[in-house]
Amino acid sequence: MDLRGLRRSHPAQYPFLVTSFNHRSAVVSLSRHLVTFFRLFGVVSGNYCVFEFICQQQCRHSHARAGLFHTPHGSVATPRFMPVGTLANVKTLTPEHLKAAGAEMVLANTYHLHLQPGEDIVAAAGGLHRFMGWQGPILTDSGGFQVFSLSEMRQISDAGVVFRSPHDGQMIELSPERAIHIQEQLGADVIMAFDECPPYPASREAIIQASRRTLHWLERCIAAKQREDQALFGIVQGGVYGDLRIECATTMLAFDLPGYAIGGVSVGEPNAAMHEIVTLTAPLLPAHKPRYLMGVGTHLEMLRAIAAGVDLFDCVIPTRLARHGCAIVQGVRWNLKNAQFRRDYAPLDATCPCYTCRTFSRAYLSHLVRAKELLAYTLLSIHNVTELIRFTQAARQAILEQRFPSFAAEWEQRLCNASAND
Repeated sequence: MDLRGLRRSHPAQYPFLVTSFNHRSAVVSLSRHLVTFFRLFGVVSGNYCVFEFICQQQCRHSHARAGLFHTPHGSVATPRFMPVGTLANVKTLTPEHLKAAGAEMVLANTYHLHLQPGEDIVAAAGGLHRFMGWQGPILTDSGGFQVFSLSEMRQISDAGVVFRSPHDGQMIELSPERAIHIQEQLGADVIMAFDECPPYPASREAIIQASRRTLHWLERCIAAKQREDQALFGIVQGGVYGDLRIECATTMLAFDLPGYAIGGVSVGEPNAAMHEIVTLTAPLLPAHKPRYLMGVGTHLEMLRAIAAGVDLFDCVIPTRLARHGCAIVQGVRWNLKNAQFRRDYAPLDATCPCYTCRTFSRAYLSHLVRAKELLAYTLLSIHNVTELIRFTQAARQAILEQRFPSFAAEWEQRLCNASAND
């Protein structure tokens, strides 16, 4: 029996099968119920998991689309912002906070979890889902970006990367095979291929070498991967060179992966260059696979990427800003240390349904920030994460209702005006 295309009746008890192919929804639905039936009666055993992306609506005037990305631990309605939980926690927030904020998928980082506490400890706890108490989908970055940011502490070759641990100074080797092994121990739903993320600026020759190495390492990641209940995403590199992006993406498509990411952006290049690269690259990726833009999470950047056809986003911005006493309100950053908020008794955002906005005033939040109370960081993180998720939810709804062009134009004008007034 061909078990591809099966998934979801009892996702909590039976996390299995989601197809990476674009089957007709009726066939997929029937197949899912068949596998559930067979598993219930012991005919099917083991971890069968095929990942499926379904495009529900395509904008008629852009590449924007609304979809559902099915994983073993639940579905993600796209476009969607994903909070970053680098060390198996989204800073200052609990899983209940994340659920209330509307989070459906969160990130964790291979590099950081390898250093602390170690993938063996996470595996012994039953994997990341049990370890961090989050039962929804999880994506782990391979650690490539973090390793390559250690320019003074690492050596790179075709074999992999050797770097000095910032914790204890020991030399650590990270190869494509090792990155996959660590991620399999961690047990996320989506795992990322080990790639070389070049800095900006970098010479064309350096970008060519990084793209070539990324593709070579992807082959090794595929060969090393053993678990069938994890989806391996490839990462398109190419710097700000359009022809290199096209070449890398086109070559990568031959691997027929469950999903694809655009990497090597938001590394210092001008916003216009990033927008140009995303607009060029995203439509090259398969329409029946999820597209993930790595490390991007401002309203304007996500808005333009959604128009280009991107589905998933992540960024540390909401919690990082919160720890600096800043709130994101309708796409605008507010520094709550400013005197104007000391006697402002209005909610942070009267249109926001989050706990912070329903309960506390700007004056109270300003007081907490000024007093450096830890509660400030939690309350602002709750709001900021909710803000970014709500924005992608609103974009999704606009796509479903075929009004995305007006939605995008309104937000573009609003954000550009706010930027001009800063």
